[in-house]
Amino acid sequence: MADFLAQSRAVRISPRTALVLAVAAVLGLAMFGWPLFAQPQPGAQAHGLDAPFVFMATLPVLILVVLAELSSGGIDAKALAMLGVLSAINAGLRPLSAGTGGIELVFFLLVLAGRVFGPGFGFVLGSTSLFTSALLTAGVGPWLPFQMLSSSLIGLGAGLLPKRPRGRTEIAMLGVYGVFAAYFFGFLMNLWHWPFLLGSNLTGATAGLEFVPGAPVLENLHRFAVYTVLSSTLGWDTGRAVTNLAAIILVGPAVLTVLRRAARRAAFDAPVSFAPARSGPAGR
Repeated sequence: MADFLAQSRAVRISPRTALVLAVAAVLGLAMFGWPLFAQPQPGAQAHGLDAPFVFMATLPVLILVVLAELSSGGIDAKALAMLGVLSAINAGLRPLSAGTGGIELVFFLLVLAGRVFGPGFGFVLGSTSLFTSALLTAGVGPWLPFQMLSSSLIGLGAGLLPKRPRGRTEIAMLGVYGVFAAYFFGFLMNLWHWPFLLGSNLTGATAGLEFVPGAPVLENLHRFAVYTVLSSTLGWDTGRAVTNLAAIILVGPAVLTVLRRAARRAAFDAPVSFAPARSGPAGR
């Protein structure tokens, strides 16, 4: 635990905050997987009814993370400013790709920032990046809280990667994680909408792969795995993975250098001290 806490820079992680992050990750995954253990209403629009409740469940988790950091002195104005800058850059990158053919320019910067600034910062950046970019691209909808959660988990995981590798080994590790993050995001977003597709919505190769309420979990998971491969993995997710890998290999070293220089100059780990006020002449 001591090594884990020492790795965090922009956002220092206390044991309490680490617990909050762990709970947030578990609850986030539960939000995606609950249909496998429940009896959801059929229809593709079912999430339109529960989306407000997901927002109410997601936003308090993020608020708890921020409040825990503030109460423990783990986040300051410099970290908030860095969060705002990187969120704005990510929001600007997303319209350049717009997800065409699976090309996404959001995640490679999220991976690199989580690597440099730590898991707490990566978790919050994942949500703020997707939320801000959704406002710019008119992407606000019932899917947004699920995208925010998925991205937060990606940023959290990037901050938890081993800190020792440097140079080409580090870039290789981040490239592999970028590929994993692409498929992980696609997996979770498919899991969000797949249980609510009717059989009539599935045609061609995906016909007959709809969610069967009440069926054994393993049977539904097999259907979902085949559906994911045929519907998105062979196209969108692979395109996203190639984009992440190429961006990390080509610009990753330079971006890591810039982010680490910014972290050093900001001195996130330096204690804050205040100089005593100077008194006037003759003690006035």
